[in-house]
Amino acid sequence: MSAGTGDTRSAGERLFQRECKFVAGAAAIDQLPPMGPIEVAFAGRSNVGKSSLLNALTGRKALARVSQNPGRTQQLNFFDLHGELVLVDMPGHGYAKVSKKTIHHWQHLIEAYLKGRANLRRLLLLIDSRHGFKESDQELMDLLDQSAMSYQVVMTKADTLKPAELAANQATFQAMIRRRPAAHPEILVTSAETGMGIAELRDALADLAAQG
Repeated sequence: MSAGTGDTRSAGERLFQRECKFVAGAAAIDQLPPMGPIEVAFAGRSNVGKSSLLNALTGRKALARVSQNPGRTQQLNFFDLHGELVLVDMPGHGYAKVSKKTIHHWQHLIEAYLKGRANLRRLLLLIDSRHGFKESDQELMDLLDQSAMSYQVVMTKADTLKPAELAANQATFQAMIRRRPAAHPEILVTSAETGMGIAELRDALADLAAQG
């Protein structure tokens, strides 16, 4: 609560009610915007629900484009949250309806960004609650572990599973990341459809933003 204001909103709710706007798109490393506030990147397989989650977090229906066609996000998209936090929407890895040359270019861009961005504080690795970790997710985690880049697993589409199935999958995923040196120990469970876990994710990102 803010002292003396009577504001009972959480830090995450206050942060994400502020203006969030698209500031840059980078299809090549030399197109990256100047480094500013802390950045948090959103990564995941194509169609895992990155754009839907970004829209749910910010309370905006069209901040990030939502598409049923894998490979829609074709660059690093930067969204500034009131000068306090920058959200970065990354191209989906794994299956995408694009050429091998394009996929290779994305991989080079992503690796260069992850290794060279000093203000990138954490990567959120989105995993479909139903399907778990695929080979491309494991490859990205290998890269992050080798680079000592902090990342946190966020389960998406949690509303598509029954509570018992969701809990079992979460326990399985938790056991898998326990062996990963750069992985954050807590897995967040979300649904952009129902709002499950959105408040908790907002608060976690607000904590990162407060670290400056």
